[in-house]
Amino acid sequence: MKLKYFILPMILALNLSAITLGEVPKNVTIDNDNGGMVADGAAWNSSSIKDKVIVMFYIDPDEKDTNAHFSKALKEKKFDSTKFGSIAIVNLAATWKPNFVIESILKTKQKEFPNTIYVKDKNSVLVNEWNVQNDASNILLFSKNGELLFYKSGAMSEEEIDQTLKLIEKNL
Repeated sequence: MKLKYFILPMILALNLSAITLGEVPKNVTIDNDNGGMVADGAAWNSSSIKDKVIVMFYIDPDEKDTNAHFSKALKEKKFDSTKFGSIAIVNLAATWKPNFVIESILKTKQKEFPNTIYVKDKNSVLVNEWNVQNDASNILLFSKNGELLFYKSGAMSEEEIDQTLKLIEKNL
């Protein structure tokens, strides 16, 4: 009997933090000891997901190539950067690789792809706050209003890539 009084609140708490299709996720900030933007070290806040259709890659560095085929498809589309943006948040806590090595790579990536916002997440903030998968490649697509349109953890199929590209075009 006591067990159900313990389990029910835990399930409800998990659901409150989980991201839900069609909704704007709870506001999250990644800063200070938790990480921040690669370009200047400033805090990153999820309230910045607005005014453009945004694709977010939330990635364990060990899974960086899992959705390379989706990244390639996005580049080939050449979406208008005034209407479409991308964010790459790297979950540094999910890897055995030293942070200084990954941070060096991220600085190079930021220079190579200046239109993408690169963020370091040193303590799995989005895993804890949004309940996205840890140790994985997560793809999230947001509308101009910040509503979650698509979420996939793991490798995207060709059908999911086509679906996501169509969602982007529809929402631009």
